Amino acid sequence: MLNDLQITEQVRRELEWDPSVRDNEIAVSVRSGVVTLGGTVDSFAVKANAARAAERVRGVQAVADELHVVIPTAHVRSDTDIAHAVVSALKWNVQVPADRIKVRVDDGWVTLDGTVTWEFQRKAAARTVRELTGVHGVRNLLTLQTSASPADVRHRIEDAMKRQAELEAADIAVEVVDGCVTLKGRVHSSFARGLAEQAAWSAPGVAAVDDRLKLQF
Repeated sequence: MLNDLQITEQVRRELEWDPSVRDNEIAVSVRSGVVTLGGTVDSFAVKANAARAAERVRGVQAVADELHVVIPTAHVRSDTDIAHAVVSALKWNVQVPADRIKVRVDDGWVTLDGTVTWEFQRKAAARTVRELTGVHGVRNLLTLQTSASPADVRHRIEDAMKRQAELEAADIAVEVVDGCVTLKGRVHSSFARGLAEQAAWSAPGVAAVDDRLKLQF
């Protein structure tokens, strides 16, 4: 089991290794396995990528993302320009049902509202938007339609977890009530925890995931 100093060093190395974040100065501190990222970055995409990079490191129990986004002057765009760019980008992304998404832009912050069928569509929409020039952040208010039966959802999730090499499916219990999936049990890393959540979100009809998994290193 890694101590806090070792986790700090490993997170710093991961940030330096990841080409999407390495050119930004990011401060890393760790206490009891909880990583805090501080400093400033030049885009919302870098902020999100840095948090994901930290979560990949073994021994990390949680990540507190306190990074501030400061858009370079050359990349500043008006809300009108950003709105046009968002609408166009969503239309060009085949994973996104753009005709079901409403867009609002306020001081560089983009709000997405509407209803989609799958969680991957919800994530794809947010990912598409946050990588656009001038965007300060994304409020993803997209909701999911629910239609599948609880038994079918649970069966699909359990099968998906059995196919994941990083997951010990026998140590994870799945409960489904009214489209909400509750995960209970043990995983050996924050990365495995993320995989379990991803498996749950990938099932049709899932509207929420309550992650009660415990880390056991």
